[in-house]
Amino acid sequence: MTFLIYLAAYLIGSIPTALLIGKYAFGIDIRDHGSNNPGATNTLRVLGKNAAIVVLLVDVGKGAAAAALPVILNAETDPLMAGMVAVAGHCFPIFAGFRGGKAIATTAGVLLLANIWMFLIAYISFVAVIYATKYVFFGSLSVGASLLIYSLFTEGTEHELIFSIFLLFLIFLHRSNIKNFIDKNEPKVNDKRLKNDRIPPRDQKKQA
Repeated sequence: MTFLIYLAAYLIGSIPTALLIGKYAFGIDIRDHGSNNPGATNTLRVLGKNAAIVVLLVDVGKGAAAAALPVILNAETDPLMAGMVAVAGHCFPIFAGFRGGKAIATTAGVLLLANIWMFLIAYISFVAVIYATKYVFFGSLSVGASLLIYSLFTEGTEHELIFSIFLLFLIFLHRSNIKNFIDKNEPKVNDKRLKNDRIPPRDQKKQA
């Protein structure tokens, strides 16, 4: 049963939301525009607020659905573990050539179902760090760091291991952002260069 739950969680996580929205609503591959990341942040940058809201809600829902599987099926599988498998699917989706997003929205959905305190700590940290630094990737990394710190003081050894791996996972996923930051090329959230990534509405209609 645990294997089947993990398999279902991975497949749920592998649904490439931003890729599907970009392809069928705008006629583009979101991975060829902006930061090339098929996630809500790049969708906002390239396709606008409405598309980004849809991507965000569906990606959060993927994590929540995966974490809910053990409860729905009355299995002994840890909902957090099932959810983190969905996060892996989101980042390395079998339905999109293993080129996926960077984990943050789907992780939010997992934590909403699995542990609300983890969710609050991680995403208050996310918002606060972005506000302080103006860099989204720092906020993303703070999610992993805050979850690891929380688990060290409140959770068992198993969760400490999960979040240690998760933090390393986030560092790997954001390696290009880290390199850009070191090279002083990483844009801040209020950087005017980001506006240049937006596909004009007339081009969106033309490509749809």
